[in-house]
Parts: sequence; structure tokens; C-alpha cells
Amino acid sequence: MRIDDEPAFVLHARPWRETSLQVEVLTEQHGRVGLLARGVQGPRKQALRAALQPLQWIRFSAVQRGELAQLRLAEALDAAPRLAGEAMLAGFYINELLLRLAPRDDPLPELYEAYARVRGRLAGGGSLAWSLRLFERDLLEALGFGFDLQHDADGEPIDPAARYLLDPQDGARRLLSDRGAEQRRGMATGSALLALAQGVVPTQEDMASLRRSMRGVLLHHLGGRGLKSWEMLEDLARPR
Repeated sequence: MRIDDEPAFVLHARPWRETSLQVEVLTEQHGRVGLLARGVQGPRKQALRAALQPLQWIRFSAVQRGELAQLRLAEALDAAPRLAGEAMLAGFYINELLLRLAPRDDPLPELYEAYARVRGRLAGGGSLAWSLRLFERDLLEALGFGFDLQHDADGEPIDPAARYLLDPQDGARRLLSDRGAEQRRGMATGSALLALAQGVVPTQEDMASLRRSMRGVLLHHLGGRGLKSWEMLEDLARPR
């Protein structure tokens, strides 16, 4: 199969043998695609290597003859965001999520659009936490794992004053009022779920409850094996 002039976002690139790269990209028409870019070392291939860096938006052509498509040409369509510090880790996080969860060769145009949006938000300098929660919501929805954020598992409207456990299968389950304070801290507030459903920035407390709850859902879909980027973000947050 030939892939011609396909726009894509580069998720990951690693050396392969002495002069080549193995590259993972997210496309609109073909989903996540693995590419083998042969002979990209050397000064004459500098532009091509630059185009194959993570977060870069490219147009490429390739021939699919197995698990990895053979890259024929690629060119950058814009300048990749120059991220540093926590924003750089956030970019690593969204790419790692897609590498772990997005299936290969399965067209998911909604996921491609969600990636384009979060990439723009990371470059725009807004709230990183909110950008990531929106992307997690859109990712789960695109993969068929999404759930109603305005009604609980029993079909009742979400109560802004209550707290909810996010069940990966059934959605929001209301927390009984007699649960302990420690358990309550691990649950999402109803107001946070409604904010996420409506795309309205929540309060700082609600944002923190969303992070913990969404991580639990994602961990389920990751098969219980966490992400390297989670460890890096936690290391960054520890006092020195």
C-alpha cells in the first residue's frame, strides 16, 4: 500500500542501526503509523532529520509492506513548538499516551484533531493541567472509552457538590457521604466533571481532583502499567 502526501504529527523517533530512524507518526487517514527512515544521517539529510522530531507536523509519503512503512520523503509543514520545562514533559506525556493506547493503522480522525488542539495549547502558554485534562477527555472519547460527564452511572444528573469515583467501564459513581476524607480526596468533584464536560476551566481544587481521577481511568486502559512521563512529572514536583 502506498501512502502519498499524508499529513501527520511525529510522536517518537529513535535510532535504527547506524544510519536510520524508526519513527511513529499519527495521521488523519491511517491512524498511528510506524515508519522506517533509512539513511537519514549526514549533513545532506539534516532537513529530513529535523522534520522527524517529536511534535513536528509533517507531510510524508511511504510504502507499506509490513509492520513498518518505508519512508520515501517527508517535509515539515510548520515549526515544531519549542517547549521547555513542564511544557516539554507535557509534550512527552501526550506522545507516550498515544504510543501506548492508539492502535496502529486504525484511522481515528477525531484523535488527530485532538492532538492538533493540544499541541497548539502547549505552544500557547496556557494552563498545562487544563490542556492535558481536555486531551485526556478527547483521547478516551476517540478511542471509544469515553463516558458521560454530566450524568452518573445510574443516569442521575451530576451534583456539583458531590464527589464521584470515575469507573473506567461505567463512568461516574457517586461517593457515599460516610466515606473517609482520604478517600474523598481521591475522587473527582461533581463541579470538576461538569467543567470538563463543558470545556470550562475549573477551580484549582477541582483541577487537582480531575488529575487524580483521570489518571486512574487511564491506568486501567494502560493495563495497570504506568507511564514514564508520570514518574518524571512526580520527580519534578518533589522538593529538593
